[in-house]
Parts: sequence; structure tokens; C-alpha cells
Amino acid sequence: MLKIAVMVSGGGTNLQAIMDAIQDHKITDTTITAVISNNADAYALERARNAGIPAVCVSRKEIPDRDAYNKALLDAVDASGADLIVLAGFLVVIPTEMIQKYRNRIINIHPSLIPSFCGTGYYGLKVHEGVLSRGVKVTGATVHFVDEGTDTGPIILQKAVAVEEGDTPQILQRRVMEQAEWQLLPQAIDLIAHDRVVVEDGLAHIR
Repeated sequence: MLKIAVMVSGGGTNLQAIMDAIQDHKITDTTITAVISNNADAYALERARNAGIPAVCVSRKEIPDRDAYNKALLDAVDASGADLIVLAGFLVVIPTEMIQKYRNRIINIHPSLIPSFCGTGYYGLKVHEGVLSRGVKVTGATVHFVDEGTDTGPIILQKAVAVEEGDTPQILQRRVMEQAEWQLLPQAIDLIAHDRVVVEDGLAHIR
């Protein structure tokens, strides 16, 4: 049984997609041991409580010192007993200590086709604003392992989504969520739960 901790800063739509996929048996042999947020007001925490999942907040407001905060975050992850950490819209830089301790056991969903529109500064609506301002015709989402860079870890899955005439950043964001993110993240978790993802020479392979 794969134990996962989901880390999220906002509403938790990707968390909901994971919970729904577990309930619908699209993800099997997997349980969520904790939902961890940096934001006490994140609706994701409410989703977790409603589902009977331990909801943990590690707030930067309460722990302003960066080193102390990083330690508290790592302690919360360790306490969850998770085998896999899932970043589902978690807007905090992951401490190096956590990346090293959980090497190739932290995955992230990013709302573009990496390496396009990713890296420092590209998060949330900013990604979709960048896509529209560049005039690209196809965007999408990527699930990747987390390493010390920003959106630079081994890519597990990608899915393309069409950019349509008249799109706003909000409309495009919703389409990418519905057509890519909410499908890819559960799919990646299920693959990992069944030992079907391996990392060799810096690349992720599905077997």
C-alpha cells in the first residue's frame, strides 16, 4: 500500500481529483496519510477534514525563521509516514533537506508542457498568461519528480491541451485542469503505487 502526503496551498482541486480517483479505484493500493498546507485558510484542509484525512498546517506566519520553517515542514512530512510526497499546487520552495531525504519520492504537477513556461516566476495564472501572451497553440500539464531546480526534475507524464481563440488566463487554466492535471496526477500516482516508474540517468521511464 502506497502512503502519500499531499501538499497544497489553495483550494485543492488536484487533491480532490486524487481523492475521487482513489474512491473510484482509478488509483489502487494507495492511501492519503496527510494533507499538509502552508496556508491555514486553504480550502484543501477542509476537503481533507471532510474526508477524514489528517490536515496539517505549517504556517510561515507562525514560523518566520526560514531554517526553523524548513525543519517544521520536513518534520510534518516525516510524521505523515508517507512513501510519496505529492505537490498539488504547493507554493513554497521545497527545502533541500527534504529533496535529498525523499529523492525521487516527491512529484509535482505543473500547468504547462515543460520545458516551456516553467521555472522561477511561472506558477498559477502566470503560466497561462505567459502562454497567451506568446501566442502558442498548444499547452498542457506535466507531472515530474522534484529535484533541486525549479521544474527541472525527471518528467513522468505530459498531456497536451489546445489553446482556443478567445481564451482568458482563467478559462485556459480551467481547461488545463480538467483535460490534463486532474487526469495526469492520479495516473502518475497509480503508476508509482505499482512500481511502474523508474529513474535512470536522470530520466523517468514507465515500465
